[in-house]
Amino acid sequence: MKKSTQAFIYASLSVILWGTIPTAFKIALAELSIVTMLGITTLVSTAVLFIIMVLTGKLSLIRQTSVRDLLWSALFGLISPVGYYLILLTAYSRLPGQVAQPINMIWPIILVFFSIPLLGQRIPARSFVALFISLIGVYIIASQGAPLSPGRSDTLGVMLALVSGVLWALYFVLNVRDKRDESVKLFTSFLFGSFYMLILMISGGSFSQAASFRGIAASAYCGFFEMGITFWLWLKALQLSETTDKVSNLVYFAPFISLLLLHFIIDEPVYYTTPVGLLLIIGSVIYQNRSAKA
Repeated sequence: MKKSTQAFIYASLSVILWGTIPTAFKIALAELSIVTMLGITTLVSTAVLFIIMVLTGKLSLIRQTSVRDLLWSALFGLISPVGYYLILLTAYSRLPGQVAQPINMIWPIILVFFSIPLLGQRIPARSFVALFISLIGVYIIASQGAPLSPGRSDTLGVMLALVSGVLWALYFVLNVRDKRDESVKLFTSFLFGSFYMLILMISGGSFSQAASFRGIAASAYCGFFEMGITFWLWLKALQLSETTDKVSNLVYFAPFISLLLLHFIIDEPVYYTTPVGLLLIIGSVIYQNRSAKA
């Protein structure tokens, strides 16, 4: 089998699995508190990432971790999974899944604005155009089928979804400055994240709360596929691909898969404004990236 074919298969699996996550989020949040759900998800993700480290022979790289690296990991773990997912899951608890996920997808545009102070890069004019277009898309999605009657969506939920995108962009650009192996960075940050979440769960009495099997299963599913095995599949796709552009663009199919699953599994009505706004956001990201290459 050609490497390009393998790359396409790995990338497609990743996109399909990521497309299932919003539905799993909503199922878990209907059964568990945000802290309990995220605690389970983080612990499962950490265990999966550890197994991946062992199977890929990268566990020995942890020995090369310096005190400075550990401090970076402690910061990364605080940003994600803890801060990022607490904010994102709160947005999911207040909004339909089809609203929360697309709004979060503006992070590639926000990333460019963080690149100035943190990476010393210049903001091109196209980024402002892309940001404007994406914000129009956010407004249309948030209208939930009534673009001429604003205010239908939970305002705080929309703001939290936007903040989560900003936080993920910050996490991404800080990771660029950390030159360690990607698997090592992700595992050590989630290890710290698990420690933080255990503290939150103990202090919040999560262990004394009754938890449904459905909620635990959905949370474990998110831990396995959101940042666990799917991360490895995506990295394999990028490594096998001749050019990352074709593989990377596949990720834009994930929100549309999510729309179908949210509708057919948890009966979430699909507003016509969601795909319209989503196309604007995705279009603005592609416009920014292609203009940058030109």
